[in-house]
Amino acid sequence: MMHVQWLRRLGLLLAITAGYFIAGKLGLRLAFMNPSATPVWLCTGIALAAFLLAGAEVWPAIFLGAFLVNITTAGSVATSVGIAAGNVLEGLVGARLVSRFARGARACERAPDVFKFAGLAAGASTVVSATAGAVSLSLGGFARWADFWPVWATWWMGDAVSDLVVAPALLLWAARPRIHWSRRRTLEVAALCASLLVVGTAVFDGVVPWKSSHYPLEFLCVPLLLWAALRFEQRVAMTAVVVLSAIAILGTLSGYGPFARPTFNESLLLLQAFQGASALMTLVLAAVVGERKEAEDRLRRLAVSDPLTGLANYRHLTQALDTEIQRSSRTDRPFAVVLLDLDGLKKINDRYGHLVGSMALRRVAETLLGSCRGIDTAARFGGDEFALVLPETGDAAAWHVARRVAERVARDGEKPPLTISIGVAVHPRDGATLEALMNAADHSLYDNKARHRRSPRPAR
Repeated sequence: MMHVQWLRRLGLLLAITAGYFIAGKLGLRLAFMNPSATPVWLCTGIALAAFLLAGAEVWPAIFLGAFLVNITTAGSVATSVGIAAGNVLEGLVGARLVSRFARGARACERAPDVFKFAGLAAGASTVVSATAGAVSLSLGGFARWADFWPVWATWWMGDAVSDLVVAPALLLWAARPRIHWSRRRTLEVAALCASLLVVGTAVFDGVVPWKSSHYPLEFLCVPLLLWAALRFEQRVAMTAVVVLSAIAILGTLSGYGPFARPTFNESLLLLQAFQGASALMTLVLAAVVGERKEAEDRLRRLAVSDPLTGLANYRHLTQALDTEIQRSSRTDRPFAVVLLDLDGLKKINDRYGHLVGSMALRRVAETLLGSCRGIDTAARFGGDEFALVLPETGDAAAWHVARRVAERVARDGEKPPLTISIGVAVHPRDGATLEALMNAADHSLYDNKARHRRSPRPAR
């Protein structure tokens, strides 16, 4: 087992190193001001996501990847070590700050945390790498001191935008890697992708009549990002940002679009500023939408569930009964309703306190849930009474389930010991309406309770 874990850890480190190296070589192909300073640097987002997801122990992979990128591109061993150390320290500082103040790998789930993430990771921690890189290049003679601030600004912009675009996309997809979309939602995602390609090409690429005019049409991208943030979860919204960024970079490098300037470095800096702002706006809006959906889900659950036990409440119980009555009337197949009453709850409250009484109700609820099928509905009927709706179930099977629940409650090993009384009604034999069924089950319960008082053996 230890050997397997070690191999998995080694495989993870090698994968991070390889990913960092490939992304770094691609980024340095866009280094027009200095061979080691580029405004498009995916590696910072990769490093931050790796530290947040896998921990600080992956620093050797980041260091090795950064060292190999720089030593095989430009500079000396000393400058490559200095740059690699700055990249590692930047990631560690960013991950530490985000974990401390912005919920770590879950920083993209809440709007306030997104702003903290942007300020701490993209704004603050990136100063470390930009400073270490500019100083290393200047001391090593690979950059003039007169160019220190332009190199620093280019370095910082590439790192900051990577933290805003790449890191959130990786964190969100790592948290939810599987896709469960309906056919309709899949078609809408395809429509969004097609729209991104069409609009992105029209704004940033040279296939439109106004390709040489450089009109400021970047605002046309905003509705698509709003669409992604409002209609889809955050990972889709950030994927839309990544796709749009790729289209914009390719078009700008070809000399088209609103950010094309006489020099490539200036063009990419302007473009990256736009992409960073767009990513932050999209991420915040998607987080707000996600929070609202979670709040709606909580309210929906509270509307149909009992807050003490977590079982369905009376409203949900009546809905389930109405549904089963209609189904049974349509298919001529019976279903059963089981009523369960916790014996002596008042005595438990008087002797042990209401907290123990509430725990007794929860014990019954847990036993009910453990005895249910997926199609059954377990509900708190009110006070110390519970109900169980059993679709496709006849009289004998319903009594078997009810007795099994009663036995499990009696033998759960908790203190004080509990007993429950049971009653069963079957549709349509005992009633064709909700009221008739519940009355029949109630009469069965109290008849059974009375017989139990007269005899130690349970009777029907």
